[in-house]
Amino acid sequence: MASSREIGLRGEAIAQDYLKKHGYKIVLTNYRCRFGEIDIIAQEKSCLVFIEVRARSSDDFGTPEETITPRKKDKLIKSASYYLSSHNNLPPLIRFDFIGITMVGKGPQINLIKNFITDVIA
Repeated sequence: MASSREIGLRGEAIAQDYLKKHGYKIVLTNYRCRFGEIDIIAQEKSCLVFIEVRARSSDDFGTPEETITPRKKDKLIKSASYYLSSHNNLPPLIRFDFIGITMVGKGPQINLIKNFITDVIA
């Protein structure tokens, strides 16, 4: 049985492949700052996208989407704000996406939720 860390790393690799196939350009992975971590920062057209990835080996204890707490959302927003304030020449638009991956059956089930955080004050 794979560890949570191994499942997470595999999930992030699956997410990156999925995003590339759907027109995203990966800018950075595992961005860390004093406020937290952002799994993937990507660009889709004129939008900079901050992406949280959650992978589960089953949905016995809930879906990946159900693991995102208000505290985690707050950390993502603060981390993204810090990234934006410390980088130049960024795309004009930003958004937060979520990729939930459940590894069951013949292959991973991937659920992309665009704009999964909408209550961001600019």
